Amino acid sequence: MSGAPVRVVVADDERMVRTALRVILDAEEGIEVVGEAATGAEAVSVVRALRPDVVLMDVRMPEIDGIRATEQILATLEDPPRVVVVTTFENDAYVYEALHAGAAGFLLKRSAAEELVQAVRLVACGDSLLYPAAVRTLAAEHAGRRAAGAPAWVARLTGREADVLRLMAAGLTNAEIAGRLSVGAATAKTHVAAVLAKTGARDRTQAVIAAYESGFITPG
Repeated sequence: MSGAPVRVVVADDERMVRTALRVILDAEEGIEVVGEAATGAEAVSVVRALRPDVVLMDVRMPEIDGIRATEQILATLEDPPRVVVVTTFENDAYVYEALHAGAAGFLLKRSAAEELVQAVRLVACGDSLLYPAAVRTLAAEHAGRRAAGAPAWVARLTGREADVLRLMAAGLTNAEIAGRLSVGAATAKTHVAAVLAKTGARDRTQAVIAAYESGFITPG
């Protein structure tokens, strides 16, 4: 990577986990761990002080959990970092709550080092870290959130935008969406931006969550 390094804060109540993540990331060119936090409250404070690009956030921490910490960070900073939830179980209810709160995605603690590095680089570039099968399962388990009727944005989607949202939910990148729909990369990016605007989503993860909760996409 060229230019300034991706600045990362690691938040986890286990020192060994924080140390392991720091060692892996600091060994990578273009990534720098600039701070650590052992509680949710400390994570909010450290992020406000250091303004990193990416936060690796454990969901279960003392004082306030990773979900509340994520909400506070995203709500109070003008240009907030991208938050990746780090969890033991992908089907944990905490994961869905964190995604709903605005996390860009989640990563399993048992993930390989290269997956961790790739995740940091991916979200730092503005992409989302989605595991389509896991998100479908989580959405099915939380179907009770679904409103009685479809929200207004569903009717405002064009046919092509609807196709793009389905492909986003399947985990396709902009380049893959462009290939699937036989359009240029710039066109695919424009369609994705339109989907985010119409759904009122901050990023791709939020758009996919909205797609499931609205009933536009049904798990299965």
